[in-house]
Amino acid sequence: MAAADAKPAGVTVFGYHMADPERYGVVDFDEAGRAREIIEKPKVPPSKYAVTGLYFLDATASERARAVKPSSRGELEITDLLQSYLEEGTLQVETMGRGYAWLDTGTHASLLDAGNFVRTLEERQGLQTGCPEEVAFQQGWISRDELAAQAERFAKNAYGAYLAGLLR
Repeated sequence: MAAADAKPAGVTVFGYHMADPERYGVVDFDEAGRAREIIEKPKVPPSKYAVTGLYFLDATASERARAVKPSSRGELEITDLLQSYLEEGTLQVETMGRGYAWLDTGTHASLLDAGNFVRTLEERQGLQTGCPEEVAFQQGWISRDELAAQAERFAKNAYGAYLAGLLR
């Protein structure tokens, strides 16, 4: 992901192998493995790879988005924005392999599934999911004292205890 973030131009999206890709924007790959098209909720998916919703877009994205028109469903589709990059040859798809988990939360059932999955991981591994203070500390963006201040701020709950544990 760091390489995607460092790209000065174009867009990088991430494809994730799904059992039910027809529910998502799906990548159609050519014979060389390059993205040929991204199709929103296809009846017959050209691949099993859904676009995850994690996009690294360049500075032209806002201007391009202004040109997007509502689809037949009456919605502004991100796939239309991505298609403009694809037509230029500046869209790159990185496929996410084993060891990654992408959780869609677009339905009540999938939201519950995602919550249960995250809870199970956190309980078994003892690691917090989605902890910006931990990332900031590991990256050197905040100091030990700043992390300690955040741990104190949340001292009355498990999140604060987790942050304090990072200082040990």
